[in-house]
Amino acid sequence: MRVVILGIIGCLIFVMSSIAAEKIVIAHRGASGYVAEHTIAAKAMAHAMDVDYIEQDVVMTKDDHLVVLHDHYLDRVTDVQEKFSGRAREDGRYYVIDFTLDEIRTLAVTERYSINEDGEKIAVFPDRFPLNVARFNVHTLAEEIELIQGLNKSTGRDIGIYSEAKSPAFHLSEGKDLSHAILKTFKVYGYDSKLSKAYYQTFEIEELKRVHEKVLPALDMDIKLIQLMGAGEINPYEEMVTPDGIKQLSTYADGIGPSLFMITHTEGRGETYELTDLVSLAHQNGLDVHPYTFRAESFATPKFAGSYEGLLELFLYEIGVDGVFTDFPDITVDYIKNKK
Repeated sequence: MRVVILGIIGCLIFVMSSIAAEKIVIAHRGASGYVAEHTIAAKAMAHAMDVDYIEQDVVMTKDDHLVVLHDHYLDRVTDVQEKFSGRAREDGRYYVIDFTLDEIRTLAVTERYSINEDGEKIAVFPDRFPLNVARFNVHTLAEEIELIQGLNKSTGRDIGIYSEAKSPAFHLSEGKDLSHAILKTFKVYGYDSKLSKAYYQTFEIEELKRVHEKVLPALDMDIKLIQLMGAGEINPYEEMVTPDGIKQLSTYADGIGPSLFMITHTEGRGETYELTDLVSLAHQNGLDVHPYTFRAESFATPKFAGSYEGLLELFLYEIGVDGVFTDFPDITVDYIKNKK
């Protein structure tokens, strides 16, 4: 009888500790719900909101500098078309890798936009920071790390970095090892072990394996690795999210960063959802789960959650994910603090 009671108590302690586990807030491209994404202003604002980590999407310039931009194109967040007309590739896109850092520094960064049939720039998020207002610029990964570390010193906080290698296979095809350069920069700034307040992430499956097997050993470091996963008609992660796939992933990764719709299947953003076993499988194999992207706008909140706060409650405390990528760090930080 005593053994049974002790077993029950042990299970309760495990469950309660899981519920009470620290939830982390990752500022998705900075405080991007308020200021143009991946600008220094967005990163400083996110730091002031007391997040746990600030995300950097990283790409490489023609002259081998690492810059912070959402992807390896310049033509949806800058005025590159006006400044460097004629420098697009055959597909009509302006590639970061075709420009030097000095050239890129001349560009004005703005809120993300699309281009309509009339050639007009249309804000992707129309109620956010207006297009072509204020003056923002592209900055380097080193500059952002120095900002975060400097603010950590002046505020007494310990906010980490969470960097994504954007299209590393494309960079390798162009003769540039993006992942190696990112992780070398990590090491320069003191992020060199799993105890460091830093994550490396990528969507590319083979690249994460290469980083674990070759890049990290070559640099004599062992940083936390995250496998990003997307949902869509073509899903390269289909085998990875099976019990065997997750078990194999756990041999070289520390966590996963899935789309929130890989955890809650729903039609569109409907009123009902079907919970997958992805979170439970990940946790059974010792993997953290940090889904993306949590946005407070009503059109971005699934109907089944009811509200942004309802979405946070569902994912953080009912489903039990370990943290979230969010465009609205302040709302998320406050919600978690109030839960405590």
